[in-house]
Amino acid sequence: MPTILIKQATIVNENQQFVADILIKDGFIERVDKQIDTKSDQEINAGGLHLLPGCIDDQVHFREPGLTHKGEIYTESRAAVAGGITSFMEMPNTVPNTLTQGLLANKYAIAAQKSLANYSFFMGASNDNLDEVLKTDILNVCGIKVFMGSSTGNMLVDNPTTLEKLFSESPMLIATHCEDEATIQRNLAHYKYILGDNITIDYHPKIRSEEACYLSSSMAVELAKKNNTRLHILHISTEKETHLFDNQLALKDKRITAEACIHHMWFSDADYATKGNFIKWNPAIKTVSDRDGILQAVLDGRIDVIATDHAPHTLEEKSQSYLKAPSGGPLVQHALVAMLELYHQGKITLEQIAEKMAHNVAICFQIEKRGFIREGYWADLVLVDLNKHHKVQTDNILYKCKWSPFEGQTFNSSVTHTIVSGNLVYENGQLIEGINGKRLSFSR
Repeated sequence: MPTILIKQATIVNENQQFVADILIKDGFIERVDKQIDTKSDQEINAGGLHLLPGCIDDQVHFREPGLTHKGEIYTESRAAVAGGITSFMEMPNTVPNTLTQGLLANKYAIAAQKSLANYSFFMGASNDNLDEVLKTDILNVCGIKVFMGSSTGNMLVDNPTTLEKLFSESPMLIATHCEDEATIQRNLAHYKYILGDNITIDYHPKIRSEEACYLSSSMAVELAKKNNTRLHILHISTEKETHLFDNQLALKDKRITAEACIHHMWFSDADYATKGNFIKWNPAIKTVSDRDGILQAVLDGRIDVIATDHAPHTLEEKSQSYLKAPSGGPLVQHALVAMLELYHQGKITLEQIAEKMAHNVAICFQIEKRGFIREGYWADLVLVDLNKHHKVQTDNILYKCKWSPFEGQTFNSSVTHTIVSGNLVYENGQLIEGINGKRLSFSR
């Protein structure tokens, strides 16, 4: 592998900022020093740029296999690295659902051939595949995904006996989507009775309500405490839920952790009037108070990591009526610059962005030698120019679906370079393909 020398970057790492050089050799960070004069195959002048550990996104839906008209591991990983995300963990609600070890292995085989970013895949749980779930290799798979709310295919886990067994017997991290299905269906029936099929997007947070989220999240927390389960609750969408989590323990000692997503910290229900179905997610984007409360919980440590829940659909699918339009949207290309925008607004620091989008994900999932800028660690790095403005437009969107909820938004910052496992894969707007990312491994 070619050696890379990054010169005079402002490094943001482990709650510090300092100017230094970094030497990358054989995929790893060999040296971090104030000045490194050794020869290298490639030199990057990073004066005036900020260097962060590559973002690790613990929740994406890249749609392969079975839903490749929406996105593919290849197309979405390209968008990810262009956005500074160097590693991803992908969810099991593809087609077929990833409910057997064979189907899980198939996804790893696809990623090995196609992914520009480093990768891992969740094993899916259903009401009737506990034996398969318990075969999962804790050293080579990021976790078990449990949908405690409606989902694609056979992935709704609502059997109390199954949930009890999963939480008591799983030897590894369980990540949950928490919405109470009975509450959602009751709310939907109520609004259908009043409005028939004329329900509009502004009713989405009323149907997938705060109550539905809190009932399910609190039940998951209760189950985890009872069984000492390693629980990670995904995409917290209400301020009320943030109080289920602790900020007194060090992250490495927590048994229960939580994630916030970009869209729940950026948009509010006021944006449905202009964005419509393009910000229809499950769980729903809710009030300004919820949005601000989630960000506050990120800052004070109740919420541990920031992710995207990247879930592309076609323009045609999203352009349907509210009841027909699927939930989810593409985010990986614009997640980091969106958080940097919050930095420009004085709402979060660069050090906190590095912590929540890289360091803490590595700690939560016990990822081997990633998530930090340290000698001996894999060189997963992103350089950003905090003063290079760019506008999100159709012609610079890399998602296969070719749209973004941020379309028309001008960001104050840009990603200039992305390095994945020691390989430069993105430079000043150009993707450099030919060497794929690596499978993540875990120290458990």
